[in-house]
Amino acid sequence: MKQESGRSMIEMLGVLAIMGVITVGAIGMISTAMRTQKLTAVNDEVVQMVTMVRNIHAEYDDFASMDGSTIFSVIGMSEKNPYGGSYMLAVNPSNSRQFVVTINGLGQSECKALVAKAWSDSVGYKLSDGKTGGATGSCDGVNGTNSVQIIFGE
Repeated sequence: MKQESGRSMIEMLGVLAIMGVITVGAIGMISTAMRTQKLTAVNDEVVQMVTMVRNIHAEYDDFASMDGSTIFSVIGMSEKNPYGGSYMLAVNPSNSRQFVVTINGLGQSECKALVAKAWSDSVGYKLSDGKTGGATGSCDGVNGTNSVQIIFGE
């Protein structure tokens, strides 16, 4: 009788099953990394917007002259956020010494994460002595329809 060398079908199925489990785990890790990267990008872009708005309006006592529709071209940023929604900048209607950054087009989990985040330079965070994140938002809508507002200024 001749001795055959090679792999049996069961060995091949075992290898494929192991590779499938590893692939599923890797996809989960990649998905988590992408979510984290988008949240980090939003944080960085909001910090950059706040810094630029403050620099532009440093010589004024308030933000009443801020034009939210053209400010993005002035600071050299896009209004689009990493989630496919948009950023909006506006003067706080109840206090011209403050401005509001709105992040639109969020899913529920992203919205909740941004509301819970400690925006340490925001008015809400400072007024609560660091007990709340400083952002507000409506996070109960369908994915892509939620928004977060953060107030900055004095």
